[in-house]
Amino acid sequence: MAMRKLLRMLGGAPFLCACLFAGLASYAQEKNEVMGEVQFIGAGKAEKTSGVWVDGQYVGYLDELNGTKKVMLLPGEHEIAVRQSSYKDFIQKVVVEPGKRIVLHVTMERDLSFHYPAVYSEIKLEVTPDRAAVFLDDRFAGHVHEFGGVGRKMKLSPGKHRIKIALPGYRTFETEVNLLPKQKFTVKTDLVKGSITQADPLIKPHP
Repeated sequence: MAMRKLLRMLGGAPFLCACLFAGLASYAQEKNEVMGEVQFIGAGKAEKTSGVWVDGQYVGYLDELNGTKKVMLLPGEHEIAVRQSSYKDFIQKVVVEPGKRIVLHVTMERDLSFHYPAVYSEIKLEVTPDRAAVFLDDRFAGHVHEFGGVGRKMKLSPGKHRIKIALPGYRTFETEVNLLPKQKFTVKTDLVKGSITQADPLIKPHP
């Protein structure tokens, strides 16, 4: 009797799993029919490493926004802003349709008013997650991965600077440095998990 009961339980498991997967697939399909997708294409390194904001909310850097991190939006008009240090902001409004994909070709234009210092200091970042946004004196400088590892660093003018590292879902890390000419400095930290409501104003919409 016990063996028969066990066989019935095991025999029913595939059916339950099939029903569960069918339900999840149906839900995913319905969700995709409601949401629209924005796909980003950047021609060069400047575009691919640029930070992306949707309706004032930082969502990541351009080259990572695919697969599990692809941008799905509710139907309607949305403002896309793409930012990169020493480049002009790329800003465009898009109208998202249910179940459809918009392909946005991003081209960054050099900001001719920006000049690298003749004498500079260097900062390297050892921070996780390395997709977090980096702000230098409240201006977007890039994402962590660009400034860590072999041959990657941030060049900046000597003197006092404020560095912020922020990502939705984490508490913002902030520090000040006062650098001498040609000084090399390393910032090490792990961002602490937190609510999106704790996000820095630089990466989220203003109320």
